[in-house]
Amino acid sequence: MGKWNVRNGPYARDMDENELCGATVREVDLTGTRFVGVQAETLELSGEFGRLLVNGVDVVPLVSAELDRRHPERLRLRPTDVAGYREAFTVLEELWVGTVERARALDPALLDERVDGEWSFVETLRHLVFATECWVGRALLGDPSPWHSLSLPCDGMEDAPGAPRDLAARPALGEVLELRADRQATVHRALEAITDEQLTMTCTVPDGVGWPPAGEVLPVREPFDVVINEEWWHRQFAERDLAVLVSRQEQS
Repeated sequence: MGKWNVRNGPYARDMDENELCGATVREVDLTGTRFVGVQAETLELSGEFGRLLVNGVDVVPLVSAELDRRHPERLRLRPTDVAGYREAFTVLEELWVGTVERARALDPALLDERVDGEWSFVETLRHLVFATECWVGRALLGDPSPWHSLSLPCDGMEDAPGAPRDLAARPALGEVLELRADRQATVHRALEAITDEQLTMTCTVPDGVGWPPAGEVLPVREPFDVVINEEWWHRQFAERDLAVLVSRQEQS
């Protein structure tokens, strides 16, 4: 067996080439990483990719086109003006209605269960609350600390004084949905107040803990784009895991 080396970072070390067989790697930044001479009968990747070269071919445009074919609503989630953003958020809310109804049909205890180490259904909704607070409440509207105690940051965000991360909380689905509806209303109010011209301007993240970092200057459209992306992808994850939970309930 050969050896390979992770050359950068504090945990650089040699590893046998078979050491990654069957492994699950989460929440890592692989920017600039090269895998050479690898083999895999099955290799699953999920995440955000700028370029992903497989045997010299950038497969990102191919994957994007296939996702558009499977999920035609994605074509409406790339808005260029305020009217398009309003439509995009309406599309997402309509999609989530069906997902939430599937969740309501389950034993409430299952909504706190994790599937394959991923967030539970309720935790997913709590994270979307946090994402909206971060990008619309904090970055766009300038609230330095818009967090609710039930908001849930991503695992990769370091703990900070004043930022929530109550993993032991077990709020009822209805409570989280009420909180989520309030944050979605904030998005709609922001879109009602903004103009196409303002979309071309920038906003500055205020002081305080949380994400994005204080002082960062962002295009006004970026907070909306990030939340759209979060909403779409986390619904895909939720639908995937709900299928497993439905199976668990049927077998119990």
